[in-house]
Amino acid sequence: MSDLLARLGDSLHASAKTPAQSGLFSGIAVSVNAEYANASHVLHEGDEVGLLPPVSGGCSIETGDHHASILLTRAPIAAEEIVAAAKRGEDGAVVVFDGIVRNNTRGRRTLHLDYEAYEEMAEKQMEALAGEARAKFAVRHVTMIHRLGRLQVGETSVLIVVASAHRAAAFDACRWLIDTLKKQVPIWKKETFVDGAVWAPGEPFPVELGVEREVAREV
Repeated sequence: MSDLLARLGDSLHASAKTPAQSGLFSGIAVSVNAEYANASHVLHEGDEVGLLPPVSGGCSIETGDHHASILLTRAPIAAEEIVAAAKRGEDGAVVVFDGIVRNNTRGRRTLHLDYEAYEEMAEKQMEALAGEARAKFAVRHVTMIHRLGRLQVGETSVLIVVASAHRAAAFDACRWLIDTLKKQVPIWKKETFVDGAVWAPGEPFPVELGVEREVAREV
């Protein structure tokens, strides 16, 4: 992997016409076969390599496990029905994060949002996060649903539902899930305003996922 990254870095620096273009290679993460990888990973013939910029948060997947439900969808999210379906008699709390498209960002009026994803990898990452949350916080059930495609103001973009016997665990798990999803699941957001459009900047990848320092040593 390090040889590939070095060659790509050399090519990018050689072809860059502006400082901004030459810096595009910094801050990325790398995936191999839809799993995060680092620069020391050994590549094999047929491997699929992805270069992922920081994420900003009609394919679907059900885990087959009644303790988790993961979905990427281009259809509107029916939040109330999904929350009701997550409840069980043993639950003492259900905590919900319902992320909604607002009508402005940093003083600019929003017309709509468009979400894109590396879908195969996003599904795997969401499954892993749901399992980790259940183990880490001892909650019974996790639902994570994210819209793709075009969304209008007022629509739900991401829905997270955590059911647990105790409210503290449910609150903690829900907060951890949305914060971690926004940092490492490969979903990107384009914001269209009345005066233009931009891809929303993402937070830097966690140190263990990023390759910037390793690339910098190689190029």
